[in-house]
Amino acid sequence: MRNKRNSLLKAFFMLLIITAFIPNVVGQTFPKVREDESKRNFVSPAIEKVISHMQKTIKDPELAWMFGNCFPNTLDRTVTFSMKDGKPNTFVITGDIYAMWLRDCSAQVWPYMPYMKEDPKLQQLIAGVIHRQAESVIIDPYANAFNFDKEGGEFMSDNTKMRPELHERKWEVDGLCYVIRLGYHYWKLTGDNSCFDSQWLDAMKLIVKTFKEQQRKTGQGPYSFMRKTEKASDTQFGDGFGNPVRPTGMIYSAFRPSDDATTYGFLVPSNCFAVVSLRQLSEMVTKIKHDVAFASECSALANEVDAAIKKYAIVNHPKYGKIFAFEVDGYGNYLMMDDSNIPSLLSLPYIGYLQADNKIYQNTRKFALSEDNPYFYKGKAAEGIGGPHVGPDMIWPMAIIMRAMTSNDPKEIETCLQMLKTTNAGTGFIHETFNKDNPAVFTRSWFAWANTLFGELMLKIEREHPELLDKKY
Repeated sequence: MRNKRNSLLKAFFMLLIITAFIPNVVGQTFPKVREDESKRNFVSPAIEKVISHMQKTIKDPELAWMFGNCFPNTLDRTVTFSMKDGKPNTFVITGDIYAMWLRDCSAQVWPYMPYMKEDPKLQQLIAGVIHRQAESVIIDPYANAFNFDKEGGEFMSDNTKMRPELHERKWEVDGLCYVIRLGYHYWKLTGDNSCFDSQWLDAMKLIVKTFKEQQRKTGQGPYSFMRKTEKASDTQFGDGFGNPVRPTGMIYSAFRPSDDATTYGFLVPSNCFAVVSLRQLSEMVTKIKHDVAFASECSALANEVDAAIKKYAIVNHPKYGKIFAFEVDGYGNYLMMDDSNIPSLLSLPYIGYLQADNKIYQNTRKFALSEDNPYFYKGKAAEGIGGPHVGPDMIWPMAIIMRAMTSNDPKEIETCLQMLKTTNAGTGFIHETFNKDNPAVFTRSWFAWANTLFGELMLKIEREHPELLDKKY
């Protein structure tokens, strides 16, 4: 009897274990972490249709759950839509920081753009971002992040020309590039010219003026930045003007897309992005505004920056051959690394600067994804690129996503999916960083850009490698 009872108890506990495990496998016990519909800031029927389709298509239940949480996160929680002066106006916060970064807000709404024609309100929402960005650039083209109104904030004491509309005033070339990128692709996808009014054109001319000032051909320009801080990467050298640069034709950027200070001011990925963006802007002002002179100015600047990249930013690495440096100064000094935020060297095909099969890019990619890159980490949980912003041993999921986005190798993409799945720490969302050995140690529980970028990756995989979504990882 005792043996029988023990057998029954053992069977009972085994059944408990099995029933606890099976629903997790079939995706029935993942907690509901997406915002309730009644509390969402914006609901798009077109996006909900995509979510429904993808959750049926993605066979791995945890990845399907993550997609359903991550892809709509920007719409659910970060957007505030209004009409201002008769025009749509959309404020987009970055997540757990109540401020609008020019870079982040562009990237956050980017994956929704193919669905604008199915949803006029979604198109209007994104048009509102374009109007808000033009307004912000005119307030200050050197600022990277803006407040909702004139409420000021924690960085008002920074030693730079702060004003109450600004959340932060770190000069980053890529922020202005993202503004152009969003407008250009909105125009290409919709054919709608209504966003590109006189305010927009004024903003675009201010962008080009700022780029030219920061070529530093006739001095350091009007921008400087210093902050009282214990974190060296949060302020700049040289009385706020940065380390010296010799004019090359490239554009000086005081800070990186990570909001960390540059070491050598000609940040190569951001200059590559500027080349693409200036050519896009030239096309827009030619066809929409019929401003031949300004279009020629944009094209000439793009060509000048591109020639300077090819002359000064390609270096010989003893192991990898010709690769792109991360930063240069025009004096012959260069920095050999890659960072995780976008634009990065890894992301050059993604931003449209070159094709992924470009020989120099492939050499650069091998370097960036190796331990010869001082910010590439391998651990028990995953491997990937980090950066100085958070510190050693912290991998950025964005860099894992970008590795998959720029790969044509199904095995490599599979590896990336596996790492993204197993490092969400049971939250159902993508974080800023996680520890290479322990994904439960992470930064920023709410980072909307990383969430929508993950959604963008999954949609790209469905288009290009749909067989990968038939697997469980």
